[in-house]
Amino acid sequence: MNRGGSREKGQEIIMEKVFERTDGLTDIPMRYCPGCGHGVVHRLVAEVYMELGVQNKTIGIGPVGCSVFADEYFNVDMIQGAHGRGPAIATGIKRNLPDRLVFSYQGDGDLASIGSAEMLHAAARSENITIIFINNAIYGMTGGQMAPTTLLGMRSTTSPSGRTVKANGYPIRVCELLAALDGPIYLERTSVDKPAAVVKTKKAIRRAFEYQLEGRGFTLVEILSQCPTDWAMTPLQSLERIRKEMIPYYPLGVYKEPAGAGKSKTTETVKAGKE
Repeated sequence: MNRGGSREKGQEIIMEKVFERTDGLTDIPMRYCPGCGHGVVHRLVAEVYMELGVQNKTIGIGPVGCSVFADEYFNVDMIQGAHGRGPAIATGIKRNLPDRLVFSYQGDGDLASIGSAEMLHAAARSENITIIFINNAIYGMTGGQMAPTTLLGMRSTTSPSGRTVKANGYPIRVCELLAALDGPIYLERTSVDKPAAVVKTKKAIRRAFEYQLEGRGFTLVEILSQCPTDWAMTPLQSLERIRKEMIPYYPLGVYKEPAGAGKSKTTETVKAGKE
């Protein structure tokens, strides 16, 4: 990408390059809807494993959901698993190839609904894997059904009048749920609703990958993301929903992290939501 304000040198116009596509992604068009957050997160994940110098040692697990084609976008070895089984597949890969960086990329329906057992038990065992969890509060690919993370009052194709406690129960807060376990080493919730949040999300992903490479144990980054299509909003309106509705219910911050800077596998629970 070239900077809009170019410099002139005599009659020659010099454009300064300030951004370029990471080699961690393949050079093909993505299928995501306009305004979707998946493409942003894909870029962050790819930039991190490239910057860590582990592209050739990285293995990703693609989900069933909007990012089902993740195997076409990430320029690393990828495996497509059955719905919700990402943590189980990642566990098998990491135990057999412990020197690899293994991540499972999953949406809220894939992880918190169909894959909830795999998520909980992988975390309880402190499997040395990383989960990149996209929370957009909806089943995106299959038409906008209510997900475990759908907010109270939020409409979906299966809750047309809005989610209610009586009919549907409460939305599941994944970071808070996992923080109650002893196994997880690092848990953080971020968002991609503005540039500063994108920067923080990249730092969280890097931290999670670094802890895995150090052999510390289970790490998860939950990312609040927008779904303009199934929310029936414009991209800008969907960003406002993240700020005004999602973040108050899903506070951003670190929920668990290693205690101290050494190699100890002890962890401490952190009070998040101060941002």
